[in-house]
Amino acid sequence: MVRSEIEKTLLRSPEAATAQRALCQFQREHTPAEPSRDTAQYISLALDLGPPPEFKTTVPEADLPPDASQVLGVVSLLQTFYRAAGIHALWQKHEPEYEALIRRFHEPVAGAIVQTDLYLQLPFNSAPGRRFVIYMEPMLAPSQVNSRNYADSYFLVVSPAREGASEPLRMYEIRHTYLHYVLDPLALSHGRSLKRLDAILETVVTAPLADAYKQDVALLTTECLVRAVEVRSAAPGGRIDEDTQSSYIKHAMEEGFVLTRYFYEALGKFEKESTGMKDAYGDLLYNIDLAKEKKRAAAIVFARQSTPEIIAVSRPLTRDQGLLESAEQQLASGDALGAQKLATEALQSSRSNAEPGRAFFILARASLLLKDLEGAQQYFGRAIESAHDPRTLAWSHIYLGRILDIQEQRDTAVTHYRAALNAGDPTPDTRTAAEKGLASPYKSQASPQN
Repeated sequence: MVRSEIEKTLLRSPEAATAQRALCQFQREHTPAEPSRDTAQYISLALDLGPPPEFKTTVPEADLPPDASQVLGVVSLLQTFYRAAGIHALWQKHEPEYEALIRRFHEPVAGAIVQTDLYLQLPFNSAPGRRFVIYMEPMLAPSQVNSRNYADSYFLVVSPAREGASEPLRMYEIRHTYLHYVLDPLALSHGRSLKRLDAILETVVTAPLADAYKQDVALLTTECLVRAVEVRSAAPGGRIDEDTQSSYIKHAMEEGFVLTRYFYEALGKFEKESTGMKDAYGDLLYNIDLAKEKKRAAAIVFARQSTPEIIAVSRPLTRDQGLLESAEQQLASGDALGAQKLATEALQSSRSNAEPGRAFFILARASLLLKDLEGAQQYFGRAIESAHDPRTLAWSHIYLGRILDIQEQRDTAVTHYRAALNAGDPTPDTRTAAEKGLASPYKSQASPQN
C-alpha cells in the first residue's frame, strides 16, 4: 500500500520523480560486490542518522561503520526525496499500522527474552548506558533480519514473514542477538581469565571462521557459550531431543566454535544450581581444561564453510571503550568509586576523545550512587554538551530534570524532560521516564538514579 501511494505521487510530481531517479542512480552506483549486502549498508547508515527531514548523523562521520560510510552521500538525496514525495504526511497516515504490528509481535518477542533471562537467572539489563532495540520494518523483504552491535548498543531491524508462514518472525536471530547483549559484558569484565585461553586460538587457524574469531578469544568464547545456551534452552521447558542437540553441537564444533561442547556440558551443572550466570561465569571459564579442549579441537575435521554471522560488529571496541564497558560493569555492581576511576582513565588516556559524553554520563551516575548531587549535576551537564548517542543525551536530561525537581526548580526541570523527548532515542523506557517527569515533579525522597 505504501509503495503504491509513493508511485502515485511520482506520477503526479515531476520533482518527486526526479528525486527518486537520483536515489536509484546512487543505489546502482553503490551496489557492493556482494549483492546481499546492498540493503544492509543502508540499514547501517540509518541506525546512525537522526530524525527527518535533516537526517543528521548522530556520531562523527569518522566513527560511522565502514559500510555506512560508503553510502553517506545518499543523505542529501534522501532529504530531497523526503520533502518532494511528502513522506512525512505518508508516515503520519500509516504510523498506526506500524504501531499495530509492533503490538502484534510484542508478546512473542518479550516471551523469548523472559525465557532467556529465566534460564540464565539474569534480570533484564535496562541500564541507561546500554541498549537492546528492535525496529519493525515491513517494507523490507519478508522474514529479513539485520542485526548490529555498536559497542554497548545492539540493534535488530526485522520484517515479518508473509501471511500464513509457519514462523511469523525469525525468533532465532532475535534471541541470538539478545544472548550477546547479556553475555558480551561478562566477557569484557573477565579479560584476565579469558587471556588464559588464548592458546585455543591455535586450534582454529584452519576453521572456516571469520578472522575476528581467530584473533579474539573473547569473541570466540562468547559465541561458543551463546550456542551452548541456545541448544540447552531452545524450546519451552528448556529441552529438545538428544539427537538434535548432538547434531547442533557437532555442527558448531565443525564450524570452529570449539568450546561449544564444553559449555554445553558445563551448563548441565549450572541448570541444577541457584547461582545466576553473572556469578557463575567466572567459574565456567576457570573450569576449562585447556589441554583437554585443545586435544578435542585437534580431532575435529572442520567444515569447508560456516554459516553467515548473525551480528555485524560494525565498530570494534577501542581500548577506551573497553574501559568504559568495565566502568559500566563496576557501576552495575554498585562499585561507584571503581566506575569513577575507570571512566576518568578513559577520559584522560583517549587521544581521540571519541566518547567523552558516555564517560561523563558514567561519572554522573557514579556521583549519584555516592550521594553527590552537585557533582552529578555538573557531570550530566558535561555529558549533554559532548554526547552524540541519543540515549545518553536523553537520560542525561532526565537525570538532570530529576535533580532539579528535588531542588524545587520545576520550570528548569521541565525543559530537560522535554529535551529528553526530543533527543532522538526511540526506546519506550526513555519516553516513559520523560513523560512521567513532565506530568509531575520527581519525588525528593527518591534517588534520581531510580
